[in-house]
Amino acid sequence: MSSLSVLLAALVSGGLAAALLLLIVGIRGTVPDSERPPSRLAGLAKALRSPALTGRLAGGAVVVVLTLLLTGWPVAAAGLGALVLFWPQLFGGTRAEQAQITRLEALVTWTEGLRDTTDAHASLEQAIPATAANAPPAIRQPLIRLIGQIRARVPMDTALLGLAAQLEDASADLIIAALILNIRRRGDGLSRVLSGLAASAREELDMRRRVSAGRAGLRRGVQIVVVITVVFGMFLVVFSGEYVKPYSTPAGQVALAVVVSIFAVGFFWMRQLSESAPKMAFLARPDQHIDPADLRIVAALTGLSPATAEAIAGEPHTAGASR
Repeated sequence: MSSLSVLLAALVSGGLAAALLLLIVGIRGTVPDSERPPSRLAGLAKALRSPALTGRLAGGAVVVVLTLLLTGWPVAAAGLGALVLFWPQLFGGTRAEQAQITRLEALVTWTEGLRDTTDAHASLEQAIPATAANAPPAIRQPLIRLIGQIRARVPMDTALLGLAAQLEDASADLIIAALILNIRRRGDGLSRVLSGLAASAREELDMRRRVSAGRAGLRRGVQIVVVITVVFGMFLVVFSGEYVKPYSTPAGQVALAVVVSIFAVGFFWMRQLSESAPKMAFLARPDQHIDPADLRIVAALTGLSPATAEAIAGEPHTAGASR
C-alpha cells in the first residue's frame, strides 16, 4: 500500500503542476501567427478535444485504477492503461484503408464518366461539371468545390491542383496531371489517356483490396493474441495468487517491466507489418516547398541554376496568378 500511496501522490502532484502551467498560459495569453505551422502542443490540445480520444483516456484511467486496486502493480497498471489508450494506433487502420479504397473506386468511376463525356465531343470545362453531379459521394465534395472555383474563373490548372491536394492520393495525382497537361497543351488523345489511367487504377484497386483483406486477418490475429494474454494474466492474478506473488516485489516489477516491454515491441512490429507506407505525391501541393537538395539535383542534371529550377518547379502555382 505504501507504493500505491507514493504513486497516487505523484499523480496528484503532476496534475497540480500541469494545472498551474495551464493557468499561467491562460493568463498570459498567446499571439497567433498565421505563417507559423502549429506546434506539437497545439496539435495535442486539438487531439484531446476528440471524443474518441477522451473516451480512451477515461477508459485507460479506469483500467489503471482497477489494476492498481486488484494487483498493486504499477507496471501492469501502466501497461494496460497504455494498451487501452493506444489501441487504435496498435491494432487499428482498417477504417482508414477502407476509406482509401472507397475513394480510389470513386475516382475510377468518375474518370470513366469523364472519359465518356469527353468522347461525346465535350470540352474538359464542360465535362467536369457534368460528371461531378453524379460522382460517388466519396469525392463529390472536392468536385463541387472544383466547380465553384471554375465558375469563379480560377484558372483550371490551379483549381485542379487544389483538387489533388484535397484528394491526397497518388493515383488521383496521375489523373489530374493528365488533365492539366491537356489543358495547357490542348492536345488530342485525352480519352485514350483517361482509359489507360482508369484501367491502371482498377488494377491498383483490386490489389489494394487483396492486401487489405490479408492485413485485416493479421490484425484480427494480433487482437486475439492480446485478449487471450490479458485474460490469462487476470486469471493467474485472481486464482493463482501464490504463483504471481513474486511480482509484488521491486525486483518482480522490474521483471514485469521487461516482459511488458517485450510485448510492446512485438505489438509495434506487428503494427508495422499490417500497415502500408504512404505513396509519394506526384504533384506538388499549393503549400509545399521543394527540398533544397532536390533543387540542387535538378539543377545539376539540367544545367540550370537553383533559382531557375525553383521557378520552373513552382510554375503550376504561379501560372494561374500571372494570367
